[in-house]
Amino acid sequence: MMKPSLQLRLGQQLTMTPQLQQAIRLLQLPALELQAQIREALESNVMLEAEEADEDRASLEEAEAETATAETTVEIGEDWPEPTAAEADAPWSGGDDDRLLELADDSGQTLTDHLLWQLELAHLDPRSLAIGRAVIDAIGEDGYLVDSLEEISATLSPDIEAPPGEVEDVLQTIQQFDPLGVGARSVAECIDLQLAALDPETPGLELARRLAREHLDLVAAQQFPALKRQLHCSPEELETAIALVKSCHPRPGSAIQQTRTEYVVPDVFVRRTPTGWVVDLNPAAVPRVRLNQGYAGLVSRSTDHAVLRSQLQEARWLLRSLEIRNETLLKVARSIVERQAAFFEHGEEAMTPMVLKHIAEAVEMHESTISRVTTGKYMHTPRGVLEFRYFFSSHVSGDEGEVSSTAIRAKIRKLIAGEDPSDPLSDNKIAALLSEEGVQVARRTVAKYREALGIASSSDRRRVPVR
Repeated sequence: MMKPSLQLRLGQQLTMTPQLQQAIRLLQLPALELQAQIREALESNVMLEAEEADEDRASLEEAEAETATAETTVEIGEDWPEPTAAEADAPWSGGDDDRLLELADDSGQTLTDHLLWQLELAHLDPRSLAIGRAVIDAIGEDGYLVDSLEEISATLSPDIEAPPGEVEDVLQTIQQFDPLGVGARSVAECIDLQLAALDPETPGLELARRLAREHLDLVAAQQFPALKRQLHCSPEELETAIALVKSCHPRPGSAIQQTRTEYVVPDVFVRRTPTGWVVDLNPAAVPRVRLNQGYAGLVSRSTDHAVLRSQLQEARWLLRSLEIRNETLLKVARSIVERQAAFFEHGEEAMTPMVLKHIAEAVEMHESTISRVTTGKYMHTPRGVLEFRYFFSSHVSGDEGEVSSTAIRAKIRKLIAGEDPSDPLSDNKIAALLSEEGVQVARRTVAKYREALGIASSSDRRRVPVR
């Protein structure tokens, strides 16, 4: 017979406290999302206040004082000093005059909108306008006409009975719109429309239009001897005409981009000093927020105001979570730079194989924490703005140890860039050249890396001279 009893047991378990959950959430937020989170906290919590006003005013006064001093002491002459290496490598070392103002296209205009806008300015009669709208609706994103003239004529019925010939007349008007080549029904027509807009006195123009209309397949196959025989032209004339054909855009619709430009705010700056590589937090990406000491003092002296006391505790947790985030971010970034010092010195070919485990062991943290830190975080380096995850890559065994896949891709790009266009390197030849450098990779691995780089095969890269 079972009898009830009391037993005492000891055990350990990990509890996700609200403070820990907040710290983890802030740790994985990118810079822009973190700033939005802090703005929401400033609006909802009276115990927090921004530091921007006072610091910006002090910085402005300091900048004005430096400008006034510079205006009275600096003389421009032949002995104008060159910038030092430290100044050149420092982030944002250039003046405002050296940086162009970038204006993002926020219109969100599509190719259809762009063409309809031009159609309204073409001074057409109402019937032609209706036909033009139907034609524009039949133009795809790449700028080509996807429906036949008969199908467009059928879509207008029964409101407008327009024969295919009338539809083609309106189409020819639309083909004069921007971008050049829009509304074409083939690549040959697209190139011919772009060539027709050039100055008639352009050397080789007539021959280039013949190439586009009649012999585009031979140009793509680089059958230059056959082209010279059929066109009865000299090698110089054929070379000029082919250059004009290649200058045309095969997908004119791609010139109208609807996507908006996405800007990246670097979380850390990496710069070189006489003592080595230094990593600093980007002050613009770190939210400048602090505790409102006035409100905090009033709450601490009173036993009432439970809501304000709760907000005070939340504010302290938030500030502590931000400190933990900045410390962790800086620690991980410094560990990455230390391990990839050869990359910063010599480029991608010197990239060291690295996985999350290496950094986790170096900073004594869990791999999941390193994964959160490196996702959506960027560092501004002399070699560009790079995501933390860019430095992590798989490895391939070589004669001198493990080689990073990033380094192998850089070697492949370098070999192909230096090849003879008339005799490009095959994947087998590239694998053999890498083997001579101590990197043992299979042909299919070379093909995979080459395709990932967006490089065509050796047969497609072959360039036969016209002469």
